[in-house]
Amino acid sequence: MRIIDLHCYPGTQTWLDAQGPYVDALAKYWNRAWVAKTEDEVIKDFTTAGVDACLVALDLETTVATPPCTNEYVHAMWKRHPKRVIQCWGTLDPFKGELAIRQARKAVQELGFIGFHFHPIMQHFAVDDRRFYPLFEVINELKAAVMIDVGTTGMGAGMPGGMGAELRHAHPSAIDKLAADFPHLKILMAHPGWPWVDETTAVALHKGNVYWEMSGWAPKYFPGNLKVDMRARLQDKVMFGSDYPSMPYERILREWGELGYKEEIMEKIFHGNAERVLGL
Repeated sequence: MRIIDLHCYPGTQTWLDAQGPYVDALAKYWNRAWVAKTEDEVIKDFTTAGVDACLVALDLETTVATPPCTNEYVHAMWKRHPKRVIQCWGTLDPFKGELAIRQARKAVQELGFIGFHFHPIMQHFAVDDRRFYPLFEVINELKAAVMIDVGTTGMGAGMPGGMGAELRHAHPSAIDKLAADFPHLKILMAHPGWPWVDETTAVALHKGNVYWEMSGWAPKYFPGNLKVDMRARLQDKVMFGSDYPSMPYERILREWGELGYKEEIMEKIFHGNAERVLGL
């Protein structure tokens, strides 16, 4: 069965450096060393797992003053490994204003990206903040998709004040408003959305332009209602993501199998919905 992984970070030193002061906190959160891999090691992980990977760039420069893992960086990695990396999510810092708008146009029109990933908690903004609607208007005009984190994050977890990040920025109500204001914008919510799983479910069900990928959690820990909904009323909305390199593929794929879903449901989650909605 084809597996499209919608949420893969590059896993290299360049990506690790972009996280700045959060590296040690993430290692504690995931209970393992948070260390860089070589590009060849990353591609080997994708190949061994049999996933078609979508790479995610990262720009936290405004909030933590670290050099971004840029759109150009992930694009080059994609082009070096086109048989295993199939697309990229660009990164945009909404506080960069006109620069972010220019980067959006370049990422779609020149680099061929499918869309953009936003990390509201770590980028210190909510996606329904109208100050940043000019950026979303351009993304909408470009017919690009967006992938937006919902729920809590391991970045800053346990650090004093969470390094200034606010969890409320990743509440699904912000996506609900964005989806209402941009009804033709394809929106993927990333991660299960805890502690607002029911609210996230409601947004996915209510907004026809909103979908949901389940990266960043071990499947056996998915909340009970969510496990039921994914094989029923959410089966055409849910997509697979790993949040690589957060957890080993062996564990993630084994636990997805242990959920006991019918093959036709897993076909939708692992690749069918992403093919239909995103054209992958």
